[in-house]
Parts: sequence; C-alpha cells; structure tokens
Amino acid sequence: MVKRRGSVVTKSIMSIIVPLVFLAIIVCIVGYRFLTDAMSGLYENGAVEIAKSAANGVDVDRLDEYASSNGTSDEYIEALENMEALCNSSGATFIYVIRPDLTDYNHITFIFSTINKDSSYTRYDFGYYRETTNEDYKVKYRRLYEGQSESEIVVRDRGYIETNAHITAMVPVKDSSGRTQAILCVQRQMDVITSVRNRFVCLVIGILLVLEIIIALGQHIYLRKVLLKPLRTITSEAERFASQEISTGRKLKDQVKNTDEIGVLASSIDHMESNIVRYVRNLTKATAEKERISTELSLAQRIQADMLPNIYPAFPDRPEFDIFASMEPAKEVGGDFYDFFFVDSDHLCMMIADVSGKGVPAALFMMASRIILANNAMMGKNPARILAETNAAICSNNREEMFVTVWLGILEISTGHLVASNAGHEYPVIKKADGRFELFKDRHGFVIGGLETARYKDYELTLEPGSKLFLYTDGVPEATDGKEEQFGTERMIEALNSDPDADPEHVLANMRKAVNAFVNDSEQFDDLTMMCFEYKGMRTES
Repeated sequence: MVKRRGSVVTKSIMSIIVPLVFLAIIVCIVGYRFLTDAMSGLYENGAVEIAKSAANGVDVDRLDEYASSNGTSDEYIEALENMEALCNSSGATFIYVIRPDLTDYNHITFIFSTINKDSSYTRYDFGYYRETTNEDYKVKYRRLYEGQSESEIVVRDRGYIETNAHITAMVPVKDSSGRTQAILCVQRQMDVITSVRNRFVCLVIGILLVLEIIIALGQHIYLRKVLLKPLRTITSEAERFASQEISTGRKLKDQVKNTDEIGVLASSIDHMESNIVRYVRNLTKATAEKERISTELSLAQRIQADMLPNIYPAFPDRPEFDIFASMEPAKEVGGDFYDFFFVDSDHLCMMIADVSGKGVPAALFMMASRIILANNAMMGKNPARILAETNAAICSNNREEMFVTVWLGILEISTGHLVASNAGHEYPVIKKADGRFELFKDRHGFVIGGLETARYKDYELTLEPGSKLFLYTDGVPEATDGKEEQFGTERMIEALNSDPDADPEHVLANMRKAVNAFVNDSEQFDDLTMMCFEYKGMRTES
C-alpha cells in the first residue's frame, strides 16, 4: 500500500495560508513604515507650530534685562509661567530658550526652561551653561542663526541618548530689528507614536490571524466536501476493484456528484472498470479457447507423427538397406511428409513431399495427398503414373488451390534399380559407393494440384551397394539465420560430406546439427523434413 504523504486538503490550505502569512508580514512592514513616517511628519509639524507660538510669547528685546535680574524679575517669571502653561496644554515635554556660543556653537546657555508637569525630568535653571549635545545640534543652531532656515527638526530615536526617543523642533527668536537673538526649542516624546504604531501593528496582525483562521476553516470544510470526500470515495473504489477485480454494479458517478474534473475522473474510472471487466471476461474466454485449441493441436501433432513411419530400424529383417527419416513442423502441425513401404517383397516405395502453406490447412492437405499417393503406389503403378493420377484426383476438388511438391521413387531391392519421378520437388542428393554426396539434377514435372493436365516422366538410376540417397524439403536449404541469410544447397552438401560414411540416422543428425549451428537462435520458419536411404545390396549365404 502506498504511504500517503500529507492530505490534499492540508496542502491546499497551506498553499493559501503561507501566502497570506507573507502578505501579513509585508502589510505590517509597509504599514509600520508608512504610519511611522506619517505620524512623525505630524509630530514634527506640531512641534514647529508649538515652537512658533511659544516664540511669540518671548520679548526678545528684554533678554538682557532678564539676564541682569538673573531670571528673578516679575516680567521674566510671568513669561516663564506662560511658557509652562503652553508646555502643559500642548503635550510637549520641554519648552526652552537657549543662546548658543556663536564662536563655535560648542556650548549653550539656558534662558527659559519649562517641563511638562506629568514628566519626570528636571528643568534647567536660568543661565545654565552646558555643552551642545552633538554635531547635529550645532549644525541646526548655525543654520538658524545665519538665517539659512526658519525651523529645524532633530529626531533622536536611535543609538545612545540620555532621554527617551523624542523630536526637537527649533525656531529662531528675533528682536524687533529682525536679528536672531536666541533659539526656542520644543521637545516632544515619541512614546505616543510608538504606542499608536504598536497598536496598529498588533491590530493588523490580529485581524490577519483571525482572517487566516476563518479562511483555513472555511477552506478545510469546503475542500473536505468537494474534494477530499469524493477523492476518498474514488480511492476506496479503486482499491476495492484492484483487489477483487469485479464490479459491484454501483457507479461512482452516482456517488460523486461533482460536475468538475473530479466528476470526470469518477466517470472515467466507471468506464475503466467496465472495460477491464469485459476484457478479463474476454481474456478468460480466449485463454480457455486457446487451451482447447492447443490441446487439439497437440493431439493433431501426435496423430500426424503416428501416421508417418517413426519406428527404427524400420525393417530389421531386411539387411539389404537401411533407411531413416524425420519431420519437424514449423508450427504444431506441418505440411511436409515422407513415407516408405513395400509394394511387394522386392519393391520399396519411397516418397517425400512439401505442401504449400503451414499449419492445420497444410496438415489436412498433406494427409489427403499421402493417402492418395500411397493407394496409387500399392496398385503397382510406376512413379510417373502415380503422380499423374494423384494430381488428377486432387485437382478435381481443390477449391483452396493448394499444391504439393513430391519426389517418389520405387526401388527394386534385388538389383538396386530405382525408378523415380519428380513433381516440382527439390533435387535429390546421391552418394555413389566409395564416393561423395552430389546433387542429382533430375527433370522436374509440375507441382501436384497446380494443373489438371500436367504430365510426369520417370527416370531410372542404379544404386550400387554402399550408395546413399538423401531426400529433403526446402526447409533445409532455406533455413534462415538472424541476418536473413539462407543455409543453401552448398552448405547442405558440405554437411553431408562431413561424414559421408555415416549410417542414415547419423547423416540426418549431422545435417540437423549443421542447420542449428547456422540459424542459431532464429525461429524456425518452415517445416524441416529429411530422409536418407543406404543401399547395401543382396547378401549371399556362404
């Protein structure tokens, strides 16, 4: 069973949640930056406006008078109290007025210094002298005094600072002649910005988290209903069918109501099951039929083999000759055949034939041809007449237009006189006494079954003691190897002459060995039939 690696629903939900998480992160970052910049701008503008309002309440022309009284005059105290009231009402942390050291701006002197009543910081006394905070402040002071700017902002929220993050707005305080005599500064803490910003981020994160949970739950319910449930139904049915290979008759398309691709998949599986059930049924039927045909062909093969002489030595009581033959069909049954039998005690009939085609039709035609040939031979007719009358009988009822090639010879045992006739068959091979096998190119007549008026002629040979006769069908010279090259007549003669003195059984064995070595693993294309006859002559009793 295949191990499942995560639910489709889970993967689908994750494919939505993960992008949402990244979207939430991007929204938070963008919102954080945007809100920070927007609130900082508002805070900076507000601080500048407060600074301008506070500057309007300072009588710059009386700064020297304030200094001479060391900040104790009634006018000074009244101005300080007004500044403190503005500081408390505006939400500023500090409002103060300073005079920088104009030589290098490295030091400042406090003239006014107020602090919000809710702040824990301590204000500076009149005339308090200290170093300028950093280079940034020096630059701002110089710009204001030299008239390069009407307001400056310093934001301190990074690195080491002595107070919390804050914004300082600075404006010049000018006398009646328009000259800058001091700088008024308003400091506002940035905790408000931070608080609002943090609440915004938390709100966004909370909303997105709730949204993701809702989407995940909705997606889970939806996918389980429209995807997972029908897929499980389809999977269950597929596993059941794979193990049982039978149809329940209940269609998946009736169980799965989807009209999308899942519905198409269910209909496809229904169709597949029907095809497989029908295929298995047909395959079972075809297998049974094939087994029946195979059994019948096996029986036909045995019947065909039993019809041909197959017990050797064939005539153990006749020392005048030795004969051996074999037939190997290319299929279960073949169209080649051979036969040998005594017409009378001194005449032996030998024949070898090759029916056109292969398989069962050739085998049936072969049986009929063999019986007709044998019946005519047993009536004492000469070979040419046997072939002629057999041809007439076959042509009279040969609707399938099959034919057979035949070599037939009748040997007089006592003299070695052989009368033979050839109906389109392969040339015989003859070995004379103390000689070698040679092809004997006899005169061919037309094949039997091809032409009703065909005529055949006999020819005669005399076999001396020690002579051999090798007969064969075209399956021997036309045996083909993997390169489509044929065994050929020359190789056949060479194989015969590799051991020309061998007895007939070993002559055929040598030939079969040579053919097998040539074709190697190639499939046998044609029936392969051979016969070898050795004439030993009459023996006289001493």
